[in-house]
Amino acid sequence: MKKVLLVDDDASIIEMNKLYFEREGYAVSVCMQGDKVMGSFNASSPDLIILDLMLPGMDGTDVCREIRKVSDVPIIMLTAKTDTFDKVIGLELGADDYVAKPFEPKELLARAKAVLRRYGKSEVSASSDSNDANADSSEVVTYPGFMVDKARYIVTIDGKEIYLPPKELELLFFLASNPNRVFTREQLLENVWGYDFYGESRTVDVHVKRIREKIESPDRVDSWCIKTVWSVGYKFETKS
Repeated sequence: MKKVLLVDDDASIIEMNKLYFEREGYAVSVCMQGDKVMGSFNASSPDLIILDLMLPGMDGTDVCREIRKVSDVPIIMLTAKTDTFDKVIGLELGADDYVAKPFEPKELLARAKAVLRRYGKSEVSASSDSNDANADSSEVVTYPGFMVDKARYIVTIDGKEIYLPPKELELLFFLASNPNRVFTREQLLENVWGYDFYGESRTVDVHVKRIREKIESPDRVDSWCIKTVWSVGYKFETKS
């Protein structure tokens, strides 16, 4: 049974969402104050957190930041604000999706299922033996000083293993598997996130930014890089 932690200071929203998730067979825990979320998180070990942006005690962005220090549990952020800036901040902090209030509980439930499906696939891959020498070569991409192994969810740069969350690794693998080909944001959403992803194209920008911070260095001259093609999208550029 999947476990969900609902975090919101609105009792009516908590009650309604709890009802919908429990009807679908989820075990639901609730928290109504930001400064108590970590305690609830440690006590319930949820598979998914639905986190309101505006909370008493500690706001949702700070809560998300604290959770990401210790866990990669999927997070869907709720916000009453429609400003794209707030949505982008949440994604940059590591949220997997967002839902703007007001919303229908059915929509939130659908997004939750989509996020859990994506992470479910990742967990199966990540749980495989990292020493498996029989990994499918089609799941490994290498360039000088660069290797991404999708089967074992491993990225190494200059021989050093670099940690990337599942969706960042899958995006990097897709781009690196198609060198020098330009993809629009919409194409990347379709190929990496899948048809059931409810986010917007700005999500791609956030993930590319985080990947670059982890794998690229101004002090290192590489024969590869993720290049922005202005007004179009991105490509994994290699130099012969």
